[in-house]
Amino acid sequence: MISLRQRIVWASLLGSAALASSGAFAQAPAAVPPAAAPTAAVAQADNAAAPKAQHKRMDPAQRMERMKEHRAKRLAALKEKLKLTSAQEGAWSTFTSATQPPAGPRPHMDRAEFAKLTTPERLERMQARQAERSAMFAKRAEATKTFYATLSPDQQKTFDAETAHFGGPRGHRGHDGGHRGAPPAPAKS
Repeated sequence: MISLRQRIVWASLLGSAALASSGAFAQAPAAVPPAAAPTAAVAQADNAAAPKAQHKRMDPAQRMERMKEHRAKRLAALKEKLKLTSAQEGAWSTFTSATQPPAGPRPHMDRAEFAKLTTPERLERMQARQAERSAMFAKRAEATKTFYATLSPDQQKTFDAETAHFGGPRGHRGHDGGHRGAPPAPAKS
């Protein structure tokens, strides 16, 4: 795949070649030396990509804070759309606290440390992590089902529509490029 930088360099080179072959380039004095044109295009591509690079380098604490803010906004919007009654407020509080992401940084093992383990030790670590994730998912699923049961049929429809996108386009994707659990795309003949 060709990067944005490479596309800009190629486009500037092709443009320069087209101008040179038409003769228009030879009649007008060059404001920028030909060798500097691709360099300027590359610098422009780097400047255009700078915000993306900044996002990737965001401090993990800042990223977690931003995610918390985003989650709070999503939950506030959902609560407003559900139009909860005072009798449902307790269930809402239980639901939001039970589905809260774990506090603090996630436990992380250094790749070098992981590589030093034997295969059975690595498998045990992975299995333990999978069990932790399964337990967290079961807790969230149970809290969601309990809250869902307190909703009226209209509120349930709203909840279904508003929460269907949570695993959407930015969710996890399988090896076939589709969502996990989705049937594989039909083969083209």
